[in-house]
Amino acid sequence: MYEAIERNVRGSWVLFAAFVLVVAALGYVFGELVEFGYVGGALAAVLAALGAWASYYHSDRLVLAVSGAREASRDRYPHLYNTVEGLAIAAGIPTPRLYLIEDTAPNAFATGRDPEHAVIVVTTGLMDKLDRLELEGVIAHEMAHIQNYDIRLATLAAVLVGTVALMSDWLLRSLRFGRRRGGREGSGLVVLLGLVLALLAPLAAQLLRLAISRRREFLADASGAMLTRYPEGLASALEKIAADPEPLEAANKATAHLYIINPLREWGGVTNALFNTHPPVEERVRRLREMTFEGRESMPPARRE
Repeated sequence: MYEAIERNVRGSWVLFAAFVLVVAALGYVFGELVEFGYVGGALAAVLAALGAWASYYHSDRLVLAVSGAREASRDRYPHLYNTVEGLAIAAGIPTPRLYLIEDTAPNAFATGRDPEHAVIVVTTGLMDKLDRLELEGVIAHEMAHIQNYDIRLATLAAVLVGTVALMSDWLLRSLRFGRRRGGREGSGLVVLLGLVLALLAPLAAQLLRLAISRRREFLADASGAMLTRYPEGLASALEKIAADPEPLEAANKATAHLYIINPLREWGGVTNALFNTHPPVEERVRRLREMTFEGRESMPPARRE
């Protein structure tokens, strides 16, 4: 279990470091090409910082509004509140706020900038179609996203994608209108590098963002299973959610990556899998069922018997 978590954390940060290198390379070439030197790169950094600030403080409100989520009533859903509060204590974080989406499709997601401002959102379909252990597994997965600051990492990755797209557009414009320093040694190589980066960097950035997203899903699965000490609950829940035929009406391309399973259809195949926001459900379930604690296969805690 701990090895799985450590491997996924390490892989996530390696991918994020590659992400930053793409942005840095693009910024360097942009600064070399534009007439006003490194001021252009600084301007792009300022715009990225403003975008990060807006996303950091207001993205959760936008997501809740777009999803049609409303705050869940403790009187109506006492079991849900008890489950969330118990897992929050186990995770060592404040209890997240609870919101509900009136939809028959089972699904859930977490949002918020940190554990102190976190929200867990579940659909009514999730409450109706999962048993107690499966629901606890899903809530633990979302709690793990909050505990691991995945929402913050996702926000940073999204801002980096936006920065890459902005700088790529500026690079193409500067190349198109010949706005580069003349007479500099090696400028031809810089122009060629700028053209290649401008064309390929947005795709590379998006692929890296999706790879980070898939890594964090594996991490949340492992961390959530550690909270419940019962991986089978989450494994069974993932199979049920994936097999459910009901479409999630509130889902859209902007929010689909947040859900425990992408509510929009994802592509199959090795190449197409690079563009998916989530790992294959079969692989997630396999890893969960291979997890052990202290050398033994996981079993439901005695308190659930």
